Amino acid sequence: MSASKYFNMIVAAAMAAAVFFTSLLYYLSGNQKFVEAMSYQAAMPYEEMFDQFEILQVEIELTQEDWEDILANPLAEEYKPCDVRINGTLYTDLAVRTKGNTSLSQVASSDSIRYSFKLEFDHYDGNKTWNGLDKLVLNNLYCDAAYVKEYMAYDIFRAIGVAVPYYAFADIQINGADFGCYLALEAVEDSFLQRVYSASGKLYKPESVSFGGGGRGKMPPADGSMTQTPGEAGENMQKAFESAFREPFDKTSAESGGIFGEAQEKPAAERKERGGQIPEITSDLPSDAGVNGMPPEQNFVGGEKDLDQASGKGADLKYTDDNISSYSEIFDNAVFDSSDEDKKRVITALKKLSDGEELEKYIDVDACLRYFAAQTFLVNLDSYYSILKHNYYLYENNGQLTILPWDLNLAFGGFQCRDADEAVNSAIDTPMQEELLKERPLFGQLMENEEYQKSYHDYLNRIVEDYVGGGQFTATLSKITSLIAPYVKKDATSFYNYEEFVTAADLLKAFVLLRSESVSKQLNGEIPSRDSERDENTSLVDASFIDLKAMGVQGSDGAGGKGNIDGNMFGGLSLHGRSPMIE
Repeated sequence: MSASKYFNMIVAAAMAAAVFFTSLLYYLSGNQKFVEAMSYQAAMPYEEMFDQFEILQVEIELTQEDWEDILANPLAEEYKPCDVRINGTLYTDLAVRTKGNTSLSQVASSDSIRYSFKLEFDHYDGNKTWNGLDKLVLNNLYCDAAYVKEYMAYDIFRAIGVAVPYYAFADIQINGADFGCYLALEAVEDSFLQRVYSASGKLYKPESVSFGGGGRGKMPPADGSMTQTPGEAGENMQKAFESAFREPFDKTSAESGGIFGEAQEKPAAERKERGGQIPEITSDLPSDAGVNGMPPEQNFVGGEKDLDQASGKGADLKYTDDNISSYSEIFDNAVFDSSDEDKKRVITALKKLSDGEELEKYIDVDACLRYFAAQTFLVNLDSYYSILKHNYYLYENNGQLTILPWDLNLAFGGFQCRDADEAVNSAIDTPMQEELLKERPLFGQLMENEEYQKSYHDYLNRIVEDYVGGGQFTATLSKITSLIAPYVKKDATSFYNYEEFVTAADLLKAFVLLRSESVSKQLNGEIPSRDSERDENTSLVDASFIDLKAMGVQGSDGAGGKGNIDGNMFGGLSLHGRSPMIE
């Protein structure tokens, strides 16, 4: 570890001590909520740079030759040297590359160049950081017409006490040209581990899928050359997903009456009878459309995918045997080097989890329950919950496991939901297909314990009553949409135009208010909390006026503005349907 990083650890430790004593004082004064909010993290020098209500100015400079090579070979994810100016301060000799799996492949297969990026400060010099941060992630807001879904999802995790990376919006320039409004994130790597866990423990990013030319699951050749063109990658991914999923729904917004569907025409009494209430939707954004910002016509069809979903190789966190090789989906995706002893500790914890033994010794139960409460509320199925079982980090320390969130752009029903009614009313006790409960023991096994299930329900209720009911959600959404509106107007590479952004932000507000209503009714028994307990007579919250595609969903024509995206790839596998892999 470099001297500067060691110094940062000392600073973090000092700050942690300060936080501890401050928390102790608050605890003695009875403010338990403050203690819960502060208990999982200590300050780092870069914290002040992530002001959630300010826009980071990020200017990336690299040679024209390297930039053209990135654009010609995006799936290679090869680091290129660059200089970066952040809020006016210049940082030299850094490295930048593209990032992503599905989003990377689909953008590469299109006419768009709006890639997500990673900026690595210590790539060429181990002493370099950005005020202590080793890596900055710049997400392109793929499949997010509202621009704020991932931001708000992290905000909900944070509000319930889950350790999340720092996040803020960023205005990007590349080689002097405006590039767009992105979400900047603290990478879940060295600095995050120092900040949250005092640099102890091991991190893994389990992944059940691999993509040609991208991600840790299937790395490109060392020389950065590509084994397939972006177009070939798209065709391969399309075939892979079509072989894995049922033919999804083809209900369009036109068939449902547009953004507000038929709900506007329904009598209030009928809406009330169904248990629904259309909330007042008032935009805090200016009404003028401003700059269109719409990209050229795009044809997103995906990339190569390795779909061996039927058998677990670790990403489901299910114990199979004591062989390290049986958990390749975990250990092949280690964030840091891990020894056989490190891996054996993980396997032991998984065995205890599957057996339901000594759970609190081997699982950070409370942290996991908070995570699952937020994940369930968000209806985020591109996650541990789905057949893909990915987009999360697994943290291990002294043999105890914790799950952490990542990649939240498809939250709020953006993946595997047929329509808003299904997403808003997603069953809180079966947030995945019921057949998967035993295949996802970190959730299913914890729910077998009545005390843990009650705590899970309590955390859900806290989101409903405190975060949404207390006004934090609407206040935050209003503030950040107003903050980024001027940047959306001038976004040079935007997947969506300004009008679509305004509409999607309003629909997101409506979605969360209705989701909160449904979760509340499930908690008090008005709506069954398990799919198997529902039938055609069950009165659900009416969300039929919400068009999920207008908010941005995987595999719809909203994933790239007006691009010709194949809607039969991802968007229609129902949460409550049956996968051919399971049947």
